[in-house]
Amino acid sequence: MMDTLIERFPAQLKEALEIGNNSTINAHTETINKVYVAGLGGSGIGGNFAQDFIKEECKIPYIVGKGYDIPAWVDKHTLTIVSSYSGNTEETLSAFEQIKKTGSKIVCVASGGKLIAMSKEEGYDYIQLPDDWPSPRACLGFSMTQQVVILTKLGLISDTSLTQLKKSIDIVTFNQDDIKAEAKKVANFLINKIPIIYTTDRMEAVAVRLRQQINENAKMLCWHHVIPEMNHNEVLGWGIKNEDLAVLYFRNDDDFKRNSIRIDINKKIIANYTPNIMEVFSKGNTLIERSVYFINLGDWVSWYLSELRGVDAVEIDVINYLKGELAKV
Repeated sequence: MMDTLIERFPAQLKEALEIGNNSTINAHTETINKVYVAGLGGSGIGGNFAQDFIKEECKIPYIVGKGYDIPAWVDKHTLTIVSSYSGNTEETLSAFEQIKKTGSKIVCVASGGKLIAMSKEEGYDYIQLPDDWPSPRACLGFSMTQQVVILTKLGLISDTSLTQLKKSIDIVTFNQDDIKAEAKKVANFLINKIPIIYTTDRMEAVAVRLRQQINENAKMLCWHHVIPEMNHNEVLGWGIKNEDLAVLYFRNDDDFKRNSIRIDINKKIIANYTPNIMEVFSKGNTLIERSVYFINLGDWVSWYLSELRGVDAVEIDVINYLKGELAKV
């Protein structure tokens, strides 16, 4: 099933753009000078991608929160986006109750559940997503697109990001065979290893997404870090030979020159401790196009790893157990 959902990613992006185009987001009564996004898991990472997509254009802070509480600075001058695919995420609903007391501009994004019900009942703007996707982690296209839509409709950014998202559909559609072939190579490289994902700071959402997908779909532990920050700390952790570690670099032809140099130096350092180093370059002309390419590639990597490991990519028994135990308290 998960492979079918990944296959539908380009179609999901197209549908997400149509949903966003047909949505109604009313202007706020106050000047908006910051944005706060409440969301976790697949909905939270959508906020991270939107944050990366708009940071070169958006003139106000855009912060993603992934917990029960909200910052004290959320006020009537804040746009708050409350995102939960199911509409029932415990932490997000807790944040929503606090947000309602701030006088901020609230827009909810969900397929249904308590979040949409409360939005309708209490008169908040909302964007309702399709409810026929069985796995929230496969709904990233819906989440990140609607956040860009909201910012655009409120005049906080131009429509450039939406235009680029539309163009990115072609990137993954026309390169699908190559993406799958590359993903199989990466999966075979990572199997029976502990993956370490490195990329530059402007694409951290890409690394986070792949880490989460490997966790959930392949049922494997892994970690990520970004350059240049890891050059000030994690690089010192490479001091013991360990061939169980496999380093994957996600790179772009337009990465900042000094970061590209740093990556090349890092590879030389790390090669002293593990022979397992691989790099993959993106396709596309913009950050959004390159990110969407990596999203789809990484999703396929996680799927092929699940096949190689013989695990059910959709199964979330441990998460359901955790939620069940929480429900007892």
